[in-house]
Amino acid sequence: MKITDVEVIHLRVPLLAQNCEWGEDALIVRIHTDTGLVGLGESDSSPTVIAALIEAPQSNLYCTGLKSLLIGENPLEISRLWNKMYWSSNYVGRRGAGIHAMSAIDIALWDISAKHYGVPLHILLGAKYRDRIPAYGTFIPADNPEDNRKIAQDLVAKGFTSLKFGGGILGDDPDTDYEIVRVVREAIGPDIELQIDLATKWRTASHALHMCKRLEPFNLHWIEEPVMADDERGYVKLGAQASQKIAGGEALTTCREFHDMLERCEPDIIQPDITRCGGITEMRKIYDMAQMRGVQLIPHGFSTDILLAASVHFLASCEQGNLMEYSQSNSPLVAGNGLAKEPVVFAEGQLVVPDRPGLGIELNEDLIKKYQVNAQPAYA
Repeated sequence: MKITDVEVIHLRVPLLAQNCEWGEDALIVRIHTDTGLVGLGESDSSPTVIAALIEAPQSNLYCTGLKSLLIGENPLEISRLWNKMYWSSNYVGRRGAGIHAMSAIDIALWDISAKHYGVPLHILLGAKYRDRIPAYGTFIPADNPEDNRKIAQDLVAKGFTSLKFGGGILGDDPDTDYEIVRVVREAIGPDIELQIDLATKWRTASHALHMCKRLEPFNLHWIEEPVMADDERGYVKLGAQASQKIAGGEALTTCREFHDMLERCEPDIIQPDITRCGGITEMRKIYDMAQMRGVQLIPHGFSTDILLAASVHFLASCEQGNLMEYSQSNSPLVAGNGLAKEPVVFAEGQLVVPDRPGLGIELNEDLIKKYQVNAQPAYA
């Protein structure tokens, strides 16, 4: 079996000239083979940048577009192809966006391989520890703190026993942060698990510690990315002094960066994103390192059905894979909103592990045509 094409699909809900928030754009790859098998992958990053990294022509031995490295290769040789891409994109790809691009391709290769062997992806990964994975619902908070009351109550009514919110105005003003957390906790009661994501907007460890102390009455399960991922001393300080668990890592790539975070920052929870960290291949290494250090791995995931399916299969194959993020964005591109014909099922607060071959999903071609960037004008 040989790879014949790496198709890049850029999806976006707003026009290119308009602002875009989390969940409103996506970069999908389809890897085609000479046997007719097609693999799906995704990179939750800047779609335009990722597309360029995949489609770029060869420049020199250390600066080669990923597509040109893959044509004619056997897609079942996942590990070798990962290393080939890593070495041959040295100048543009050893961290950050370069690894984001490799992540999409890696997921697609695993999808092809599982389809080739006729098994669900979790079986190819070695196990199915569970049929369902508890999910926490994530939402972007409304600007008016009181408006978040109904949002939170509606999610509990859908079956969620764990919620998280972040983005939007969270982190911009201490008093508003306090009021949003207060309203949400009051709305859902004491028994629903609650966590918040600051997207690094608390900036400094001293301010983050002040806010952690102020929010203690609301029993937050964890506080996510209060400061930048490379603020190692900040994470150490927070881990030692904050009463809540401290989580982070969605911006990190490769097992090397996570090794540094685990060794130097001592987080309670790490949150690699399977579409950014290096795909399934690197996610497995990161999980093993976390397990050796007694650190919980809870994947980040706020994008399409591809990301969700890959993460669910991965967690099903892990002995300790017992919690997954589930975006509650209304974007048509976000998981569960129509991009996949048979998406991962959410029922009674849990995600049902698919048993179809590969990732177990197919894309809705009508939705792709509607939101594909090269089929739409940039300006209204």
